[in-house]
Amino acid sequence: MSESTPSFAAGLEGVIACKTRLSHVDGEAGKLVFNGHNAITLAENNTIEEVWFLLREGRLPTAEEHSAFRARVETLGQLSPQEVRLVARLKGGEPLSAFRTAISAIAKNRNFKPWLNRDLKEVDNEVLALCSAAPAVVEVLRTGRKPIRKLRNAGYAERYLWGVTGKKPSADNLHAVETYLILTMDHGLNASTFASRVTASTGADVGAAITSGVGTLSGPLHGGAPGPVLDMFDAVGSVDNARPWADAQLAAGRRLMGFGHRIYRTDDPRSLCLKRVAEKQNGPRIELAKAVESQILAALADRQKARATTLNKPVRTLRVNVEFWTAVVLEHVGIPRELFSSTFCTSRIIGWGEHVREQIADNKLYRPLSQYTGSMPE
Repeated sequence: MSESTPSFAAGLEGVIACKTRLSHVDGEAGKLVFNGHNAITLAENNTIEEVWFLLREGRLPTAEEHSAFRARVETLGQLSPQEVRLVARLKGGEPLSAFRTAISAIAKNRNFKPWLNRDLKEVDNEVLALCSAAPAVVEVLRTGRKPIRKLRNAGYAERYLWGVTGKKPSADNLHAVETYLILTMDHGLNASTFASRVTASTGADVGAAITSGVGTLSGPLHGGAPGPVLDMFDAVGSVDNARPWADAQLAAGRRLMGFGHRIYRTDDPRSLCLKRVAEKQNGPRIELAKAVESQILAALADRQKARATTLNKPVRTLRVNVEFWTAVVLEHVGIPRELFSSTFCTSRIIGWGEHVREQIADNKLYRPLSQYTGSMPE
């Protein structure tokens, strides 16, 4: 390979594909930054609208700006009667597939057009409106009816949880869900975010770009692990069975859900934050979850230590990722496990929307090279 030939990086590993001010993942230090702010601090102390405003405007809002933005999101997040009927027809299908189709159908109903050569303020409003509709979309998909009126609600997070559970949430449950939604709002150039930016780079309509992001989540390797974590708890059954179960799974070569991350080389800070939330909830799963966490980590450490000895070199030790404690937190507040991925979408759609806006503002069509491995003609 000559010096002028670009190097091959499977999965674009280590390749910088775009510039962004939205979020930064420091995998070595275990830090997540949202536009100059510690994401964990934001999740513990701010509302989702405040953090959303930060991503859009580059700063946290004043009290007046916060109130105005929250009202705007609520107004834009309403579905028309025709859209309610469109979304309701999808009830009963696999939730994530239904969510994807609903987002696409709403964009079609609103006659979204390719953004290229259009008034970008109009396009920006389309992005905000489509993302704001996520709580209503999930509620209609779950009930098959128009969203219930949520008088004097506290914002996006409360409307979401209220719509899923059918009742006004307690302050503790609301804080738990809002913390999760903020923590997962954006996370660097992950698969779904990259997909949204790639589609936006073609000049496509913003509905197509955001639908592209949702589509990546149908694969279990990105954003789909919280439900299987509960399945794992069900299989373990008791605190005493945690280590024998972990050893048996590792011996059989099976993947342990909720452990390991592509980027983090230390603890996932989002997981540590959600563990604190789960401990405050002190629900019926907490002791089993702690036992499963500690015993699987111990089993993994023993396995990695043996591998390091065999290979005569250091081997990375896996840590708990965000999905592990997400499962405990979301189950406790009443979100069924089949809606965990939809809950993730309700958070990450905000990040997708902001990345689409960023892509549009300084666009270049993505066109990487490929490494040809076939034969050449004579």
